[in-house]
Amino acid sequence: MSKKGILYILSAPSGAGKTSLVKSLVSDLPFIRVSVSHTTRPMRPGEEDGVNYHFTARDRFQEMINQGEFLEFAEVFGNFYGTSQAWVQDTLAEGYDLILEIDWQGAQQIRRLMPEAKSIFILPPSQAALRERLQNRGQDNSDVIENRMRQAVSEMSHYVEFDYLIINDNFNQALDELKAIFTANQLVLNKQQSQHTELLRELLKPQ
Repeated sequence: MSKKGILYILSAPSGAGKTSLVKSLVSDLPFIRVSVSHTTRPMRPGEEDGVNYHFTARDRFQEMINQGEFLEFAEVFGNFYGTSQAWVQDTLAEGYDLILEIDWQGAQQIRRLMPEAKSIFILPPSQAALRERLQNRGQDNSDVIENRMRQAVSEMSHYVEFDYLIINDNFNQALDELKAIFTANQLVLNKQQSQHTELLRELLKPQ
């Protein structure tokens, strides 16, 4: 893969369905990779180190901050999350489109450093639906869910800072819309010129 990949920022409040959408998207479109962030939060049941996150001790995370290893980092619900700068650059250079699943704070940092990045925000169809999804996950008690709901309202107010907006009411429709964004950006002129140099030269050869 010779062409450089596109960096995507994908943000959503907890419970909006971002993780499920991304999992299906990557399964269907082989040119996409997902960044595996570092985090100081505890591992949840079913998660694997290096697959879901790089689970990192707070002291080590602070060392990485001090050494400038993160493209972005943020504190969310008392835990830190960060994206490895070297891994992002290497993956894009290999020609893969790369998704960063980060919150709006991280998105602001990325846009300052890499203004060419595309950004997508995913919203639930209602607050009631969001609360129901959080409850159905069975991971958090009622106090944590209420805290997440308050945080979600604050997070959702930042949707206006993003390039694309998807309402995840019907999962299949939301997935189709997400695929459309990635597919359309594969077809922009400069990427097509890079990928089809020989064809374009042949088509324009004088008769």
